[in-house]
Amino acid sequence: MPTVAESPAERRPNPFRGRTNVVVALVVGAVWSAWQLDLRLVDLIPSQHGLDVCLEFLSRALTPALSSEAEFVPANAPPFLVTVLEAAVTTVAFAAAAMGVAVVAGLVLGFLASTAWWSCVFPRGSALAHVSFGLARTVIALMRSVHELLWALLLVVAFGASEIAAVLALSIPTAGTLAKIYSELIDESPRDAAFALQAAGGTARHVFCFGLLPRALPDMIAYSFYRFECALRASAVLGFFGYGTLGLHLYQSFVSSNYGEVWTLLYALFAVVIGFDLWSGAIRRRLIG
Repeated sequence: MPTVAESPAERRPNPFRGRTNVVVALVVGAVWSAWQLDLRLVDLIPSQHGLDVCLEFLSRALTPALSSEAEFVPANAPPFLVTVLEAAVTTVAFAAAAMGVAVVAGLVLGFLASTAWWSCVFPRGSALAHVSFGLARTVIALMRSVHELLWALLLVVAFGASEIAAVLALSIPTAGTLAKIYSELIDESPRDAAFALQAAGGTARHVFCFGLLPRALPDMIAYSFYRFECALRASAVLGFFGYGTLGLHLYQSFVSSNYGEVWTLLYALFAVVIGFDLWSGAIRRRLIG
């Protein structure tokens, strides 16, 4: 007895089947995590003391301090706003130095972790290419797997609270992240220009440098600017290790309950990040078009 052929609509796979499994897995994972951590909604209700502190802190948002609120201020101490400005400059300096190291290291490791790079250097394949590719990927994963604060803790113990330790603590994980993104952007860049150069007789290195890299470069620049913003925030947090960034003065003012100073320092950090965002946006428009 002949069977009735299925219509195309009946043979079409259900697009929600795989997504439903993913959603169910995420929900089960979230419920298990909440049970494992003993999370309770009642813990979201603040105590009366905590609520009073929050209200007092928020009430100073519109009246930031323009001078020191400390009970004792040394006679030779600089004005509070001068201290804030110096801390903001130090924050930017640490972030800029770290990004300078991270971009160079990220480019080198990004090329080594790119399949397009090795296919251009060794078109017929090579054991050296496979080993170098795997080693670069491993180094990048190790650099990214440790947070800036942990790197700072390790490097401060090793080198003391020196400026080079702070720069390395910021640059190592940033370089790992940049290298991963750079390699993926190069490998996923459009190949039309590369194919055209290859058809015209261009060498493998010409194909990479003039066919692949220019197509990925705008996105690489944009992501580098984004990582600079992240480095600015991480640089501020280095103040908790004693460096003279905005984070150091934020911590000192907060533990002293000088909330007006805290808001002044927060506004300074906001101004630095927003100012850099506007500046980087203008540069991206000029470079990328």
